[in-house]
Amino acid sequence: MSEASNALFHERIQSMNDKPANPAPPPALSHEDYYYEGPYMVFTAAYHLKRGYCCGSGCRHCPYRAEKKCEQSPE
Repeated sequence: MSEASNALFHERIQSMNDKPANPAPPPALSHEDYYYEGPYMVFTAAYHLKRGYCCGSGCRHCPYRAEKKCEQSPE
């Protein structure tokens, strides 16, 4: 490998490892979105409605299960 291509290779590897300067914060959950049952976080129907689709995991409070829309994935 030539010195120029070696330098380019290392530059690309470094750029892949760089983190964005200002990453977007994760969306905040409100207290109506979840509760704890032992060590587990349980999402409420309010959270699922905000998300807007069924994830297909058989969630306890899935509002889409009653509507038979649980097999649909997000588009």
